[in-house]
Amino acid sequence: MSELTLYRQTFPSRLLLGTAAYPSTEILRQAVAAAEPAMITVSLRRAGSAAETDGQGFWALLQEMDVPVLPNTAGCQSVQEAVTTARMAREVFATDWIKLELIGDDDTLQPDVFQLVEAAKILIDEGFKVLPYCTEDLIACRRLLDAGCEALMPWAAPIGSGLGVVHGYALQVLRERLPDVPLIIDAGLGLPSQAAQVMEWGFDGVLLNTAVSRSGDPVAMARAFAQATAAGRAAYLSDPVQPHRHARASTPTVGQPFWHSEEY
Repeated sequence: MSELTLYRQTFPSRLLLGTAAYPSTEILRQAVAAAEPAMITVSLRRAGSAAETDGQGFWALLQEMDVPVLPNTAGCQSVQEAVTTARMAREVFATDWIKLELIGDDDTLQPDVFQLVEAAKILIDEGFKVLPYCTEDLIACRRLLDAGCEALMPWAAPIGSGLGVVHGYALQVLRERLPDVPLIIDAGLGLPSQAAQVMEWGFDGVLLNTAVSRSGDPVAMARAFAQATAAGRAAYLSDPVQPHRHARASTPTVGQPFWHSEEY
């Protein structure tokens, strides 16, 4: 599988993995080892809470796994809150990478694309490598690119829903209209087959959390998603056949020992 390139940095995997809601830090460690992701996402609030159970173990695990960390601004609902969280994350994790989340609706957790563009401009100007969690709206995505983002993370469905791709047409249009922009599907995937599907459409990667962490066997599911992501990318690069409404025989007819007769 070809390498993923984001902000001129290459990664050997096209799968990004979240670190929240695993049954234990040990299962998280095994899931990350099974998936071998390009990056793991971490919420500053999750990692920074000393009162949280096993918080020290989580910190130690991050260092042990030696996988690039992608901090996020999960839960932020204003530009100032998101920018402040990103700045704090840069200090805590010593990285300029940030997954920018700015939520506009508490029920669907849909991104507020208007505030998202404003926050992205500020962070880009401060030297952050911003990966914005956005919708599949083409115009909003163009505004984020105008703000300086070099990659986008459109959702497939609401966070944690496991619905898979809800607006497939819009996502495929987005891929077609932004052919040179790295696009990573973030949120809503529930099955490895759904990851393979978006990769077959030409998306550059997928980011998962709930589908793995809340499954019955997170380690096996992490491995399955990694395999599906790789398979989908390989299929895309293999120039798959286009669907047709009518059958097309694939068996050669030369030398067939039978023939049709009008007499019975």
